[in-house]
Amino acid sequence: MNLAQRLHLAPTSEVGSSVSINRRDQILRILTLLAVLGFAVCAYLALGFAGTDVNQGNVQRIFYFHVSAFSAASCALFMAVVGGIAFLRTRNAAWDRLSLAGVEVGLSLSLVTLITGMVWARPTWNTWWTWDPRLTACAIMTLTYAAYLMLRGAIENPDKRRLLAAVYGILAFGMVIVTYAIIRIRPDTIHPTVIGPSAQNAQGGFSMAQSMGITLGISSLVWCCFIAPALVWWRIRLENLYERAQQLRVELM
Repeated sequence: MNLAQRLHLAPTSEVGSSVSINRRDQILRILTLLAVLGFAVCAYLALGFAGTDVNQGNVQRIFYFHVSAFSAASCALFMAVVGGIAFLRTRNAAWDRLSLAGVEVGLSLSLVTLITGMVWARPTWNTWWTWDPRLTACAIMTLTYAAYLMLRGAIENPDKRRLLAAVYGILAFGMVIVTYAIIRIRPDTIHPTVIGPSAQNAQGGFSMAQSMGITLGISSLVWCCFIAPALVWWRIRLENLYERAQQLRVELM
């Protein structure tokens, strides 16, 4: 049994596979449970435990979901890079399913990032949107991965589709890096920098109360380690079921 099968990226027909699949199902259920419970804990910390920001008030609480969603999106999109590299090396379609799942989950979480950012910006900046370098980069990143799905849908040949999608998914991650780095190199951005130094503040972002720092740390950890992997895994299972249904359809016809 190869690595792709052990990760449940592809169905297996080997003897004893049902035991292995049951074990993977149990792991996925545990991961899903941790993701749900973790999200509940994060919501409590963001809405109840973290202190109220002196300047922004309660609207600042959406910041914990906003940052965590972007971090989780980056993790999911990095999984797409791993899947793309592995596919180019092995030509195993299972890795292509990982890339597809990573992009779809990452794109969804990127949209969550944009929407929560707009909700925060309206009372804080008195506008839903401004062409700030960080906001613009995040929007371009989201559109870049939307184009990935359009590319897949436009190519009928499965082998060519997987090959081009793998290359595109690897190169597209450059926009994730740009989105992370742009607030540290562009002095004209008004987007706050929370972690590390920036062009506006060499000391590194703005100081947070201990309760805020704890909430941000736990939220980012839960979203990256539990929520994003669980969503990607479930998406892979759906893709496996879809391909099995397609195979049965071909056999019946």
